[in-house]
This record gives sequence, structure tokens and C-alpha cells, in this order.
Amino acid sequence: MSEHPKSLEKMLSIWNAKTSEDIEHLTSEALETNVHFVDPNYNILGRSAFIDMVHAVQAKIPGAKYSHVGKIDSHHNHHRYHWAIHMGDTKIMAGFDVTETNDSGKIVKITGFFGELN
Repeated sequence: MSEHPKSLEKMLSIWNAKTSEDIEHLTSEALETNVHFVDPNYNILGRSAFIDMVHAVQAKIPGAKYSHVGKIDSHHNHHRYHWAIHMGDTKIMAGFDVTETNDSGKIVKITGFFGELN
């Protein structure tokens, strides 16, 4: 297990950003140009598609707060972590991501899963 890159925290900040400018700035700092994002709802390539997805999700659940739950486990540019989405004090969704970064720490791929694994 090793320390994780700052891009993982910045990616989480993207989901909590309030302005388009902040979303775009954080996305350019954290994600590679041709980032691949896949979860049960989306399978997209590129920063622009990622930004569009963030705006769409924020519009569906305005005011939601995204957070890491527990530690981030990292090795060889791969990182796994649990996350949650809260509306006020109520958890509305939980999930798990596996994220790959390049050697400079930018995210190249995010694979997300929804819900608890039983």
C-alpha cells in the first residue's frame, strides 16, 4: 500500500464543485485528456464528456455531497476506495471505484460500481 496521488482528492472535488469554471479547472488538473470513465450509467471517453456527465448528475441531484468513505488503497498506479453521496445527513448512494493513474498522477481510467458488495 502506498500514498495516493492528489488527483483522487481533486476528482472528488469536481463532483462537489459549484461552478462550471471550478469543474473545468479541477478536471484539467486531475484527469488526462482522454480519460475513460465507466460505471453502471455511463461509459465515456475524454474530459469534455466527463464534464458534461458531472453537470448532468449534479442537475439530477442538486446539493448532493460526495465523499470518500474510509481509506484509499493504492499500488502500481491503481487505487481502490469506497465513496458515498449524501443529501444533508442522509446517505442516498454508496459505491466503490477502482482508478488508474499515470506516472505523473493524472487519472486515466475510473471504473465505478454502485451499492454494497454482499
